[in-house]
Amino acid sequence: MSKIAYFDCFSGISGDMIIGALLDAGADFHTLQSELAKLDLSDYELKTRRVSKQHLAATKFDVVDKGRRGYRHLKDLVAIVEKSGLAPDIQERAKSIFLRIATAEAKIHGQPLEKVHFHEIGAVDTIVDVVGALVCLKLLEIEQVFCSKLNVGSGFVEFSHGKFPVPAPATAEILKGVPTYSTDVQAELVTPTGAAIIAEVAAG
Repeated sequence: MSKIAYFDCFSGISGDMIIGALLDAGADFHTLQSELAKLDLSDYELKTRRVSKQHLAATKFDVVDKGRRGYRHLKDLVAIVEKSGLAPDIQERAKSIFLRIATAEAKIHGQPLEKVHFHEIGAVDTIVDVVGALVCLKLLEIEQVFCSKLNVGSGFVEFSHGKFPVPAPATAEILKGVPTYSTDVQAELVTPTGAAIIAEVAAG
């Protein structure tokens, strides 16, 4: 019997939310740490803690980036993954997710793909979130992923390029063709990283 994962995204989706949910589903945290240690990254720490969300117990996953780094380009992220020694299927899917994000950024900024700077999405936590989510799915032997419509939230979000309506431009571009809806929650509920992971792995 095949194993599937279903994400009920009534409160949006992000990379850390995906990993937290998969750890709750049984993915081993220590094995995840060992796999992520294969990435040529430093000055970061993985943390998990038990939290209560609407009176329901959950695992909160955080990546604490202790370093100060400049911008990265797509080729830099690809190089980190290709030199990692991670399983080939994880490498390919991670590169595909990074390409989704970079392609969206290139389109909304009117830049060639190779010129795109990874700002917030290029941080260590995003690299870890993308690879970590893929590692957890593999650890759980998930064969298919499905998700509900994505609640993107509403209001405005501020980042390095200014203030924009939710969903942020890059997120909206990544989510083309993905069923979404909005509520009166004044927050960015879907991040570019979460959107790209779901767009890559979900069959419907």
